[in-house]
Amino acid sequence: MPLKLRPETALTFDDVLLSPRRSSIRSRHAVHTRTCFSRNIALAAPIVSANMDTVTEFGMARAIARLGGIGVIHRFMTVERQASEVRRVKRTEGFMVERPYNLPASASVQDARDRMDELHIGGLVVVGESDEVLGLVTARDLMFERNAARPVTDVMTPRDRLVTVRSGTSMEQARDILHEHRIEKLPVLDPDGRLQGLITAADIAKQEHWPDATKDSRGRLRVAAAVGVRSSDMARAAACVDAGADALVVDIAHGHSDPALDMVRALKARFPQVDVVGGNVASAEGVRDMVAAGADAVKVGVGAGSICITRIVTGFGVPQLSAIADCADAGQALGVPIIADGGIRTSGDITKALAAGASTVMLGSLLAGTDESPGANVVRNGQRYKVVRGMASLTANIDRQEIELGHEVDADDWERVVAEGVEAMVPMRGPVKDIVYQLVGGLRSGLSYAGATSIAELWANAEFVRITSAGKAESGAHDVQTS
Repeated sequence: MPLKLRPETALTFDDVLLSPRRSSIRSRHAVHTRTCFSRNIALAAPIVSANMDTVTEFGMARAIARLGGIGVIHRFMTVERQASEVRRVKRTEGFMVERPYNLPASASVQDARDRMDELHIGGLVVVGESDEVLGLVTARDLMFERNAARPVTDVMTPRDRLVTVRSGTSMEQARDILHEHRIEKLPVLDPDGRLQGLITAADIAKQEHWPDATKDSRGRLRVAAAVGVRSSDMARAAACVDAGADALVVDIAHGHSDPALDMVRALKARFPQVDVVGGNVASAEGVRDMVAAGADAVKVGVGAGSICITRIVTGFGVPQLSAIADCADAGQALGVPIIADGGIRTSGDITKALAAGASTVMLGSLLAGTDESPGANVVRNGQRYKVVRGMASLTANIDRQEIELGHEVDADDWERVVAEGVEAMVPMRGPVKDIVYQLVGGLRSGLSYAGATSIAELWANAEFVRITSAGKAESGAHDVQTS
């Protein structure tokens, strides 16, 4: 049987450099990095945090959205918990908190404390039997109260002393009222005195502090949620959408398969108002089939991740830069953004991935050691690390089975797992904002070298050159002793 072999050599990031072009850009601040995550979700920065259980939960999703990207909450948890993580991101900030958390008038001081601790909030509205507002209790009201059984109505600020506003109040008006009365929370009431929402000074300050934040039409941070391809994952998707998820990401290693395509089709039919991201694929044909199924964006990358060993275990994959370029041609022809998932180690790799046609990059290990990542902390030889693992690793497979089955997996079943990922450790890196600022700053510089003021212009101007191993060595620090 003759060997079927594609004529071109497939390339990855270290195989190429971008050739500098004439540039009229005088400062990297003259360029912008605005792009699209999916058909209907725009980003100020092309950064997506990966749907891995050592990368993206509430903390990471919130931080990345504030920085202009978007996070994908992983699915390796119960449906209820994943929906809760999504809901926490959506309630983090916004001009007005809709359906604010409340307490009945019969609640005690201890009830209020427990509720605030459970929800990680600093205030609750106290309501009557007809949802009329009776008062507002804050953490400050409870701070020095010794009698935990005391009725919350005794310590709250009562309705007649509350400053309130009607629906339709603008952010500027609300800011002036909060400042005038030196208060932090402003209940929004309907004409009958029923609670419609809550405007807080903290939320207004957040909007001014994070001007590039990725937000929906109601001023809430955007967040995506990962789902699998089993029939039971439809309930997971429904719970996440109900919690406010802006996009659903089909999470499967081989996206160019009937189960993945069927799931994309089913999700788009069930939730037409929510963008659906398909993947992972590594060919133009895979992109076309995904888009035909209804995908609003397509993830590209098979075996490119630092903790993925799919190519070693199965023999399948395409070097990432060639996969991106092949898929981007199809994606741009169909008007669907491409997400480059895997293989990114530096800001230069981000520039190359975007120059090859991607609209965003998905980052996993690069973000795994940050304060916001949920990985376990370990200490080795006096150095602090965080654990990161591929979602096809042995322990990830076992954990997923235990979540789905509701009980521990028998030890004998461990031997039957064929892992396509590994566990590793990455150094603690501090706040994720510091990492993202460096990555986006490097990208801005890269755009200026291409004479491009936008990612779209980078697509048009980019010209790659192949390099040798000597060229790769020349690209880094050499012939000096680094400190």
